[in-house]
Amino acid sequence: MSFTGKYELQSQENFEPFMKAIGLPDDQIQKGKDIKSISEIVQDGKKFKITVTTGSKVLRNEFTIGEESEIEMLTGEKVKAVVQMEGNNKLVANLKGIKSVTELNGDTITNIMTMGDLTYKRISKRI
Repeated sequence: MSFTGKYELQSQENFEPFMKAIGLPDDQIQKGKDIKSISEIVQDGKKFKITVTTGSKVLRNEFTIGEESEIEMLTGEKVKAVVQMEGNNKLVANLKGIKSVTELNGDTITNIMTMGDLTYKRISKRI
């Protein structure tokens, strides 16, 4: 199953408390919570390029499954992480105390980030 495609954010849960917990400033949280977010994913075998555009903010990350990569977080901080694939439709990574699980089901991508007992869930649909 290929992740390649463009996806538009449909819904998100716990955005504000999660973003506060990772240290995003309040003004950015307020701006980011109502803006349409588009994710573009290009998968070439085990290589991934992911571009997330939220308003004027663009976050770009490239990684290869199973290899250490530098990942830019929502706060702008860059961390080293290894992204693993479970089955053929789930990407799992641990980024500085945050567990990120991204699952593709048909035309829907669900991303769940967990930090301690706080969970942030995003659902995006292919456009």
